Amino acid sequence: MANTSEIFRNNFLEYASYVIKERAIPDIEDGFKPVQRRIIHTLIEMDDGRFHKVANVVGSAMHYHPHGDASIYTALVNLANYDLFIEKQGNYGNFLTGDVAAAARYIECRLLPFAKKVLYNPEITEYVDSYDGRSKEPVVFRAKIPVVLIQGTEGIAVGMRTTILPHNPIEVLNAQINALKGKEFELYPDFPGGGIMDVSDYQDGLGSVLVRAKLNVSNPKKVVIEELPFGITSEAMIQSIEEAAKKGQIKVAEVSDFTAERVNIEIYPSKGINAEDIVEALYAYTDCEYKITVNPLVIKDGLPHIISISDIVKYHADHIINVSKAELEVEKNHILNKLHRRTLERIFIEERIYKRIESRKTQEGIIEAIKTGFVPFSNELIREITDEDIDALLKIPIRRISLYDMEKNRQEIEQLNEDLNTCDYNLKHLVKYSVNILSELKHEFEQNGRVRKTELQTFSKVDVRDIAKRDYELKYDEKSGYVGISLKTGEIVCKVSIYDKILTIDKTGAYSFINVPEKQFVGRELNFLNLAEKDFLEDTVFTVIYREKESKQLFIKRVKLNMGYIANKVYYLIPDADNNELVGLFTYPEAQIIMKYRGKTKAKVPIIFFSDFAVRGVKAKGYLLTKRDIATIKAIPMSYEDTLKIKKENGVEETENRDNIILVPDPDESDKGPVLF
Repeated sequence: MANTSEIFRNNFLEYASYVIKERAIPDIEDGFKPVQRRIIHTLIEMDDGRFHKVANVVGSAMHYHPHGDASIYTALVNLANYDLFIEKQGNYGNFLTGDVAAAARYIECRLLPFAKKVLYNPEITEYVDSYDGRSKEPVVFRAKIPVVLIQGTEGIAVGMRTTILPHNPIEVLNAQINALKGKEFELYPDFPGGGIMDVSDYQDGLGSVLVRAKLNVSNPKKVVIEELPFGITSEAMIQSIEEAAKKGQIKVAEVSDFTAERVNIEIYPSKGINAEDIVEALYAYTDCEYKITVNPLVIKDGLPHIISISDIVKYHADHIINVSKAELEVEKNHILNKLHRRTLERIFIEERIYKRIESRKTQEGIIEAIKTGFVPFSNELIREITDEDIDALLKIPIRRISLYDMEKNRQEIEQLNEDLNTCDYNLKHLVKYSVNILSELKHEFEQNGRVRKTELQTFSKVDVRDIAKRDYELKYDEKSGYVGISLKTGEIVCKVSIYDKILTIDKTGAYSFINVPEKQFVGRELNFLNLAEKDFLEDTVFTVIYREKESKQLFIKRVKLNMGYIANKVYYLIPDADNNELVGLFTYPEAQIIMKYRGKTKAKVPIIFFSDFAVRGVKAKGYLLTKRDIATIKAIPMSYEDTLKIKKENGVEETENRDNIILVPDPDESDKGPVLF
């Protein structure tokens, strides 16, 4: 008996496989998920040229789909809104506004002839029993075109997800034709709502795209959204604008939505602000711009595969060859059967073989008489005569025999022979035949005006940090130890935006990068507090002087703080913070360090410059400054030019050898520079 974990594992794998193959992921061959395939199959069976109530279609589809009617209804509405295989009548919702479709009992639909051209050929389609065994349903339609690329799809299964964006059908068929001819092609998404798209990172469907709304700023007093990004409704767009306005991210006085058949959202900036001034903010803070990550996962050969867009096109280029060959072979067999029957009829009537059966009394005798009657003409027959052929001959009415038109029969046979030759020619030229099929389908799309709607452009995603205005005053209250933009007391440190980072360094050498806070405790004694801008961190060298608590030896370290940090995490400028103490912290690039030793007051003392020490990593140990007992130490800011001048005057070469120490008289107390200790 299996243990519990094994039972759970097996059941989970079965469930996962079922969800992947039977619900969420489309098949590469016909581009359908099972519920969509069953809807199309139902409409094919119901097709009589007239509209059907969607409620009736849903009910009929439940013979094949073992789930509730709600999922079938939703799938049918979505499938109809692709305007590819289903003609709709009634309110099917509005993808621009987000309005939902009417109830199933109020709307109607019917199958378009295009669907049968592309999908339907029962003689080459495999059928299996439905879930209850009462009916037959197709395993997969033998689609002639890559439906999954034209419609696009989204689905979430167990441990996997598929996202394939819709493409323009004319461009898809052009790509398929080029693939058949061995030519290069490029294929990019196209959305029914238009908009703007950057495909720089599309990576043949394995990357992502940036989508934008199309904005009109011809009127300086308002911004008009004329086209929405894919997947965004006017309601969602307005909500995102209002939320950004509440947060103060964009200055908007009013938003009006006039969207119906076309998108028309009018945004009025606050008084004194030009329409063009809020465009970047709309892209940064609202749904006017966002990124779509693509993941073309499909079922192929019964298993899920991630396949690039061009490989899907190439698959269908090979697939239409196979479908065309199968259809032509079926057609050829039909022609041969018709030709055989017409030849039999001609010989049967012209040679009066039917007269042979008048004297026969038994069924066996009749069959034998007919068979022997055809023996002299066996070289004219397509194949041997079967009992079914004889049965068909015996069913020919007397009236038809008496009115038999030999000339008409001859013309029919000639036409069948021509059709047979055409069929043989097409079988030898499958690529040309398949290209002709695709060209005819493409012509239908062109007549229906299925032109590209989405404009391709190259643009960079707007980073909110780049456009955020620094209009908040960051204050630090030394008495309370708090910092923030909502403090009422304290001194103003700088102007910030809510997206900035702040660098704080306390008296122990501990530092952190924190988000701009409303109010946050950082300590009463800070060595440094300022914006942590990228340029500042790249250009600033922090010079740290620290002392070992036990030996009293002084060390110096120069470091740069990089952007690879975790917000709010505590780091240390000095090694082993428990056994070392920070003496001084400087951000100016160059200074001279003057140390005064204890003992003789007029002895010469060494001068050391910041630039004498290499910039090292934050975790590195510093350079030893001196082992002697220090009375005072000063760091006096100066320029590199002054450094070179002092070194030249004292005969010290410009070198990294720190043994070249300059000795000067004991400095006066009037020398500028902070006394560290």
